[in-house]
Amino acid sequence: MTDKQRTIDHKVTLSGAGLHTGKTVTMNFLPAPEDHGVAFCRVDLKDKPVINADIDYVIDTSRGTTLSKDGVTLMTIEHTLAAIRGLNIDNILIEIDAEETPIMDGSSKFFLEALKEAGIKEQNAPREYYEIKSVQRYYNADRNTEIIALPYDGFKVSVMIDFNTKVLGTQNAELHKIEDFEKQIAPCRTFVFLHELEYLLNNNLIKGGDLSNAIVFVNKEVEQNELNRLAELFNKPSVEVKKEGILNNVDLYYDNEPARHKLLDVIGDTFLIGKPIKGHIIATRPGHAANTEFARVLRKQMKIDKQNALIPQIDTSKPPQFDINDIKRMLPHRPPFLLVDKIYEVSETHVIGIKNVTMNEAFFVGHFPDEPVMPGVLQIEAMAQAGGILVLSTVPDPENYVTYFLKLEDIKFRRKVVPGDTMVFKLKLVEPIRRGICHMKGQVFVNGKVATEGDLYAQIIKKQSN
Repeated sequence: MTDKQRTIDHKVTLSGAGLHTGKTVTMNFLPAPEDHGVAFCRVDLKDKPVINADIDYVIDTSRGTTLSKDGVTLMTIEHTLAAIRGLNIDNILIEIDAEETPIMDGSSKFFLEALKEAGIKEQNAPREYYEIKSVQRYYNADRNTEIIALPYDGFKVSVMIDFNTKVLGTQNAELHKIEDFEKQIAPCRTFVFLHELEYLLNNNLIKGGDLSNAIVFVNKEVEQNELNRLAELFNKPSVEVKKEGILNNVDLYYDNEPARHKLLDVIGDTFLIGKPIKGHIIATRPGHAANTEFARVLRKQMKIDKQNALIPQIDTSKPPQFDINDIKRMLPHRPPFLLVDKIYEVSETHVIGIKNVTMNEAFFVGHFPDEPVMPGVLQIEAMAQAGGILVLSTVPDPENYVTYFLKLEDIKFRRKVVPGDTMVFKLKLVEPIRRGICHMKGQVFVNGKVATEGDLYAQIIKKQSN
């Protein structure tokens, strides 16, 4: 059964402090139509600019994942995106009145709870996944970071972290299906080492931070006066180091909570490709920089896969649906003007066929004989003949009909066709045939690339009897 797209049922509002600016931030989550995707709207700015949650807009990953479009910036969007993905929401508009999302408790929990409060509504359009069909890999030798994606019928994420410290060494976490995200991953909070926290505090970089925002690991001896200073900064009666090597600001939900939070970040950052993934992601020492670079790897492969999906897949080991003798019975053309060799598929709406271009073609004698190139008009004629098979296959006695082409539109020649090439024709009806008139979109592929394409209009007419 095909999965349907989902949005939220009604508006819901969430407010909290921004980690870096300290400003109070309000987010309104709004339903969005089918195929809208995830987008943020900066309602605090003139004209209320919209930034799509898109990997192409990532400009910084130093303190979270930051988007920017046309000079408009939005920081720390990864926890929000993870919650949206964790609830299988496809379409949503998020109004926000500041340059960063609220940090809340450093997890996805509060975003997820707000979205659940809004209700989830199924839409009519089918959900489109990005399916991992071959191993995709990102590796950074300097960070010793690797992220790979493997084909898998579902969504699974495995994460390993290793900070090479006594208090936080190797940890592993795994999510076997997205439905487990809410309970197993969403509550897991971000973490920081004490020396990093001190640097951020000293440089006024976390104006909205307090000790409820993160798990703080202590990997060095800390003097009591330093702990007293932290208690004063964060308005706590006292701060101490617990036996687990963390400050007493929070209790761990899981022994491997840091690894689970890194898994949360992987989900949020990779959702920037614009589609939910079908595959198994394995991330070793991930971070926002690696996650987003990996998302760019996936986006690049998505474009390649999309292009490849347009290329007809022909199994030449199987007999064609129509061989040359069948074609001669349907078309009035004869060599050297019969320019289709085989038809591998024909249905009520499409046709796929081929022509093998050889050096013996009559037109090569005079068309650039020193550097033979198939004339563009003959490429169109060959494509039109394949289209003629599509049109004539709609009548029970095609030998009694002839196809006349009426008009060509938007013809493009993208690359040469030369001796040795195999032309693969793919034509599809743009609309149903009416009163013998048909409109087809045609393409010629050579070596997996589009060589020629355009729109063809034709009319099928019964032959006049003598």
